[in-house]
Amino acid sequence: MSRRVARASLLLLAVLAGCMVGPDYERPDAPDAVTFKELAGWRPATPMDGIDASAWWSVYHDPLLDRLEASIDVSSQTVRQAEAAYRAAAGEVGIARASLFPLIGASTGASLQNGALGNFGGNATRTTYSAEPTASWDADVWGRLRRLLESATATAQVSAADLANARLSVQIALATDYFALRGADDLQRLLDQTVKQYQQSLQVTQNQYDAGFAARSDVITAQTLLESTRAQAINVGVARGQYEHAIAVLAGLPPSALSIPPAGLPTKIAVPPATVPSALLQRRPDIAAAERVMAAQNALIGVQIAAYYPDVSLSGLVGYVGNPLGSLVQLSNRVWSLGAAAGQTLFSFGARPAAVAAAEAGYDQAVAAYRQTVLTAFQQVEDALSTLRILQEQAMVEARAVSLAQQAVTITMNEYRAGTVAYTAVLAAQATALADEQAEITIRAQRVQASVALIGALGGGWDTSALPTSQQLHQMNPLYP
Repeated sequence: MSRRVARASLLLLAVLAGCMVGPDYERPDAPDAVTFKELAGWRPATPMDGIDASAWWSVYHDPLLDRLEASIDVSSQTVRQAEAAYRAAAGEVGIARASLFPLIGASTGASLQNGALGNFGGNATRTTYSAEPTASWDADVWGRLRRLLESATATAQVSAADLANARLSVQIALATDYFALRGADDLQRLLDQTVKQYQQSLQVTQNQYDAGFAARSDVITAQTLLESTRAQAINVGVARGQYEHAIAVLAGLPPSALSIPPAGLPTKIAVPPATVPSALLQRRPDIAAAERVMAAQNALIGVQIAAYYPDVSLSGLVGYVGNPLGSLVQLSNRVWSLGAAAGQTLFSFGARPAAVAAAEAGYDQAVAAYRQTVLTAFQQVEDALSTLRILQEQAMVEARAVSLAQQAVTITMNEYRAGTVAYTAVLAAQATALADEQAEITIRAQRVQASVALIGALGGGWDTSALPTSQQLHQMNPLYP
């Protein structure tokens, strides 16, 4: 009869073990839009077909940028921190999974006892040896441990998405600084060329002065313009040096270990395709992280609800106790025990409902954060699209302004040589031309950086299929190492 009762009890526990209290996770609705507003009626000058998830920066066809970006996974300390955090979170999954299984142990010992020898009096010392394997198991009747595993798994997936987001953020920052540096290189080239042109203008003015056709003030004005432009050319080195140092640190190198030779900005501005806004839910690692946070918080509600119910545990012991040691393992020396226990908090003075309410509030907070992350992603894409569209229009207008300003310099200089205009007209034309040419470089650099920003806003080619599954996380923590 006792065996039947034991079997029935075990069967009942097995059935109850399939129960999990608390809400099952369903992803809440997110803000959505049919299309991106800034795409309406705009055709990029140089659209590209897609983004290479493994190396999105290759669209710029810059070998040095390719090498710097590829070094991030190896050398970036920011990425290494995120990767270590992910491994730690995966370890927590292993800890949570192990709690579902029995805890098996063993104990051995020897004890000395001294006592009377029956009716004959006298004392004797006895030695008793023991060898006892033990096992204990939290039956997890209400699913508390399984909810903890569910939460730990989702948290590890959050960490994996955070790793992808950290990697993408460093990649985007490096590319942004790299093209800012290339913009400084183009500005340096322009100012160096302008210095040479102003030297020629100074020589013309000096000749006019020597011939008695120009005032001394014209020569001084030409010298002043030349020296101020030289000063601007020198000052470009400040920003360039800072960009170079920042790129080195982003790539995980000391600034002294990286020197980037001068080069120019790309001539074509690659514009990645922006599909429907809802695609961002699958392509942005920060959105994926926010969604997994909701799943983790939802599981914690079940953990707190399970605390309302009794905690059922089983324990068992089987072993041998006796003397002498050489014949310890005998049927006559065998001992065993089997126990079951249930614990229940009767009065918590409001702690239990407060804990459930706190868990539910944590979930609501995660939902709000998720929806805000989605809205921010939409904004970032719209910002990048509008920036690219407006700068494309501005670049065309600025190109015409540069052409006209250069013509004006040539015409005004010829008129000055002919003595029909004052040197101030030449000075004004040269200053206008330089300002327009500087603006053209600035616009080109901004367009490339906006292209990088759009790639980042679209997720850089990443998608949620890269998140580790529960099975993959379990494989990182084998049960029997």
